[in-house]
This record gives sequence, C-alpha cells and structure tokens, in this order.
Amino acid sequence: MAANNRNQSNPTFSIRKEDVERQWWVIDATDKPLGRVAERAAVLLRGKYKPSFTPHIDCGDFVVVVNAEKVKLTGKKETQKTYMSFSGYVGGHKTETAAARRARRPTLLVERAVRGMVPHNRQGRAQAPRLKVYAGGEHPHTAQQPQTAAVA
Repeated sequence: MAANNRNQSNPTFSIRKEDVERQWWVIDATDKPLGRVAERAAVLLRGKYKPSFTPHIDCGDFVVVVNAEKVKLTGKKETQKTYMSFSGYVGGHKTETAAARRARRPTLLVERAVRGMVPHNRQGRAQAPRLKVYAGGEHPHTAQQPQTAAVA
C-alpha cells in the first residue's frame, strides 16, 4: 500500500515531442579548448540541461558555433592528432593531421567532435542538423535572437 501511494503522488514526468520548445544558442570558440566547446554544444543539442529532459524524446535546442577556426587544441594535438577515414575500397584509407584538417575545412574539427558526443542512433542523427558551425565570427541566425552560452 505504501508503494502505491508513492507512485500516485510522484508520477514520472515525460515530455511529448509536441511540447518541446527549442531555443537558439551561440558559442564563441575563440581560444577555447575543442573538447569544452564540443561538450557544451552536445549538452545543448540534446537538451540535457532542461528540467523536462526526457532521454527518448529529442528535446534539444539549436546551437551556433562561431570562430571555429580559432578553437584551441592543447598540447601537441595540432601536429600529432590524426583523423582517419576509409572509403571501403582498396587503398581508400586516408589519414590527416588536425593542422591539415583545420587548413582544409576548420568547421569540420568542431562538427566531428560534437558528432562523437551525441548518441549514435536515430536521435543523434536528428540532432546533428541543428548544429551550425561557422569559421568566422558572423552567422546568418541573428533573426532567431540566440542567447550566448558560456564555455567553462
């Protein structure tokens, strides 16, 4: 009887996908460590900071990361960290350092770091398009009135 009263007085709250309200956030990556920027962006994309967070519902927000070309890699990661890709064909294995990737496409550093921190399932694939990464300090999302998100 005691367990029955406990369940009735404290039901588990679960938000519906129709009730999700999405906000816009801006993260300035200038001289911030890549991992800290990616972690903050992943938390905002998933909506884990919200009191109404429900793991099986996509209740995250839009995240705009500016100045991605100025993100900091600590230690010797700029020259020693490598990114690998494989096309599936014979001889299709490619390796690239972080410095080469930054020179080729600086937004890819942040995009891939955040992608590794969201779930690797349908929900993560639905959250990925809400991440907008720009190499410079300008972005076209000022009409959405984004709030500034601090990075630790």
